[in-house]
Amino acid sequence: IKDKNVKLEAIEVGHSYKINDIYFETNSSELTEQSKSIIEVLLEFLNDNPSIHIQIQGHTDNIGQRKDNLTLSEDRAKEVYNYLIERYIDPKRLTYKGFADTKPVATNDTEEGRALNRRTVFIILSK
Repeated sequence: IKDKNVKLEAIEVGHSYKINDIYFETNSSELTEQSKSIIEVLLEFLNDNPSIHIQIQGHTDNIGQRKDNLTLSEDRAKEVYNYLIERYIDPKRLTYKGFADTKPVATNDTEEGRALNRRTVFIILSK
């Protein structure tokens, strides 16, 4: 993940790390081909660090109903989870959770801010 803004030597339990460039179609949890290639970097990291356990977190902007955004954010996190499991990462090492728009990192008053809030991150639970 070093070339995706996460330096391996800086990995700490409890910290969150954004997975850059994970894109989904609007109102969809299906990964794009570009996103799959980015997740391959996370897959490589997990294979190189077999003791690390992570939580995959999905986030949305505040457009739409909270209930719908919660479902969408969880479905997106689960899609990343399933992608990793299909590539032989032990499911005991992974959890996922959706947060909808409850943890924004930017304002939802601008398109740029909303784009930053539509994100996928992972938390190191243990290493």
